[in-house]
Order: sequence, then C-alpha cells, then structure tokens
Amino acid sequence: MSVQVILREPVDNLGSRGDVVKVANGYARNYLLPRKLALPVTESNRHRVSRERVVADARDAAEKEAAEAFAARLGQAVCIIGRRVGQTNTMYGSVTNVDVADSLSAQSFEVDRRKILLDEPIKQLGKYVVRIKVHRLVTTEVTVHVVKEGTENEPLVEEVDAPSAESGDASSTADPESTDE
Repeated sequence: MSVQVILREPVDNLGSRGDVVKVANGYARNYLLPRKLALPVTESNRHRVSRERVVADARDAAEKEAAEAFAARLGQAVCIIGRRVGQTNTMYGSVTNVDVADSLSAQSFEVDRRKILLDEPIKQLGKYVVRIKVHRLVTTEVTVHVVKEGTENEPLVEEVDAPSAESGDASSTADPESTDE
C-alpha cells in the first residue's frame, strides 16, 4: 500500500523540497514523518510547505555561496601523506578517506571523512586527485601526494618538470642525497 506525502526537505533518490511523492506506507510512517522530512498531503500542508520553501531557498543560496568559497580555498590544498614502503616501493597498507581527512585537518580544513569521495583506497605511491563533496550541490578536488615515509617534508618534484635525458646536463638537477651511494 502506498501513500502520498509532501517533502519538507530534499531526500536522496526521492525528490526535492515541495515535491508530492508516492511512497510505501511504512516508509512514510516510520522514516519520513517522524524525522519531519515530509507531511501528509492536505491543502493546509501544501501552503505550509510553500511558505517554508521560500525561507529555505534563501538559506540554501547562502549555504551554497559559503560552500563555494570554502571549496575554492580547499581546492588549493595539497595533502602529502607518508607511508612505509618495501624495497620495491610497495606500500604497506593503503591511504583511505580517513587519512585524507586527517591531512586536511592538520591544514585547518575540517572535512567530514564521509564527504571524501574516494572510490577505493590508494595502494600505490604517486599523485592523485580526490573529490570532496562540500555541499550537496558543490564538489571540489584536492591533490593528494602519497610518498615514502620520512620524505613528507621534502619538496615535491613534479614529473613534468623533470629534465629529459636529451637535455644534456642532468647532473646539475640530480638529487644530491642520491649520489652518496
């Protein structure tokens, strides 16, 4: 059996604020109505939701603007995460969204780990782009460098900036620590 309700808040995979949707009776009675996410369909509730919608749209616009400003600052952040590696540069363990959240909090960016959209844990050294959902309509990308443990504070050398073998004088740009072997 199904029932029609008016949504007071956006509900994922169901609808947005003010939509009249048909849902299962138990879903409405046990989830939507107790959490005040929906109201039964009546004429007075339609007017109530339309008044709430005006206030909520103004609030949402302000929240989205603040989220876009935060996303712009967050997009400039670079996370450098050190991990222990074996002799063949194989990582012990992996880098997860919790590690990225910890790295961002060390840089004074408080991000909920559930908002970090990492498809699967990072299991290789290298440079990765990780998406972060700042607001339901705003996402940003953060660069994550996974490096050997102990080299987190060393300057990063980008692969595109490295001199090619054809340029001739490669010894002037070589790492001085690597020649002591």
